[in-house]
Amino acid sequence: MNISGYSETRYRHLYVHVPFCARRCSYCDFSIAVRRRVPVDAFVRGIQQELVNRRTTGTVTALETLYLGGGTPSLLGGDGIGRLLDVLQRDMPLADNAEVTLEANPEDITADAVRAWRTAGVTRLSIGVQSFHDTVLQWMHRVHDAASADRAVFTARDGGLSALSLDLIFAVPAALERDLARDLDAVLAHAPDHVSLYGLTIEPHTPLGRWRARGSVVETTEERYEDEFLTAHHRMDAAGFEHYEVSNFARPGRRAAHNGAYWTGDSYLALGPGAHGFDGRERRWNIAAYAAWQTVVDSGADPVAGREELTPNNRAAERVYLGLRTSDGLVLTAQEIEKVAPWVEAGWIEWVESASESRARCTPLGWLRLDRLATDLTELRSHW
Repeated sequence: MNISGYSETRYRHLYVHVPFCARRCSYCDFSIAVRRRVPVDAFVRGIQQELVNRRTTGTVTALETLYLGGGTPSLLGGDGIGRLLDVLQRDMPLADNAEVTLEANPEDITADAVRAWRTAGVTRLSIGVQSFHDTVLQWMHRVHDAASADRAVFTARDGGLSALSLDLIFAVPAALERDLARDLDAVLAHAPDHVSLYGLTIEPHTPLGRWRARGSVVETTEERYEDEFLTAHHRMDAAGFEHYEVSNFARPGRRAAHNGAYWTGDSYLALGPGAHGFDGRERRWNIAAYAAWQTVVDSGADPVAGREELTPNNRAAERVYLGLRTSDGLVLTAQEIEKVAPWVEAGWIEWVESASESRARCTPLGWLRLDRLATDLTELRSHW
């Protein structure tokens, strides 16, 4: 089958946005729906209907990656995830050895759920730990505590889901007295395959944004942000992890394949409220609010909220930005090499040599200046 609006694209990657959360975290600015009781039946029916609404004729390439993100997809439970994957695979079969990732919060990871997820085809869990400090977790409005995060990792492994990615947030306000080194030690003690590390950002329309506005929260300084980022880099590097993308670390051979599709500019299909997809030339995004998305798909309409066709300038800018954000780096022309020489001297860029080419890639210090470097290099290219 093909998907309406994507008729010329053969997809190998699928993202499904599951919006439900038990509560909104203090820093969260995502498209979520806080529900005491998760409407599993309605949501699975909605995803099935969105596929029907956007279907034309043709074929779809077997999926190499499937990512269930959110929100908190693990709130669908074992049975709900099983039903969702069954609906998806009727039209989009998984390739052999496909990577199927489920984002999960520690409190949802039970022996029964892990068994059901694994039976349904989940191969990898991305666990939203964020910290092993209970005070920090409470401040973030997380449901779990450090002990339940530990139990969740053990439960996942005991149930046969050993491909684990753990999420941490750094650069929380200094007043919380969070010890990032202790958190990194706790993560490494679990020996995951993958770690994602995100700097705390304060968005205006979040609880955290309101706390800042009234002066009850003072965000971390740029110096502390840089120090914690570099601390994490050195600690993870010493433990044998590859810092392969600005926010991601992996053991050799264990990079996140689905996210790699985003960073290489590959096409990917997206379903669910607020989901963003890309067909190689056009980006499209769905209605963000869950209730509105559900109403539209139930009516038989496409829940698209907007589209943007990339211009040549857009493509050029994205190639630079995506190239610099990963350790694979970016091939530069002779003119560009001359222009970025000061960045090399400053320790922001280093050269990666191979038999066929030389690539510029950001150092950890360079990643801290990624937006500026990408903008400057894009500007250089626009004049040649």
